[in-house]
Amino acid sequence: MPLFDSLYNFARWLTRDESEAEDLVQECFAKALRGFSSFTPGTDFRAWMFRILRNTFLTSRTGLRAKLTQSLEEDEAEGESVAVTWETPESFALASATRDALQAALERLPAEYREVILLCDVEEMKYKDIAEVLSVPIGTVMSRIARGRKLLRQALAGERKQSPASAGKVDER
Repeated sequence: MPLFDSLYNFARWLTRDESEAEDLVQECFAKALRGFSSFTPGTDFRAWMFRILRNTFLTSRTGLRAKLTQSLEEDEAEGESVAVTWETPESFALASATRDALQAALERLPAEYREVILLCDVEEMKYKDIAEVLSVPIGTVMSRIARGRKLLRQALAGERKQSPASAGKVDER
């Protein structure tokens, strides 16, 4: 099914629940099939599908309760082959801590910033398509991305300052 993985990933972020995400994607495809005559040939089909998914979420019981979104497990790197890896248990632990910190920071972002960050940086959508999906001007998309990234940087910087490694250090001022 076209776009299934991307739509499911976004639905998981929106609903914070696997079962609800599955239902949301199923409803999205059903609505797309019923309303396919409204699709304008020559426009971005992917953006059209994401817009249906988001609108379906917003009108659902879950969306109306304005739940926070939930991160997905990062997909395993598919198709990437490396002849030699230098990964150690320490590097795995560090990567996991970084991923967990990023996911936690994303979850704390206000929904309007989280949506654009996910669509831009995870789904790699163009600003124009994100504007279409969210029904906002492209300038709003750009400012939300900039503000969302700034909030993420601040949250991650705060995580580093409060890390257990720095907790035992004494301020030598």
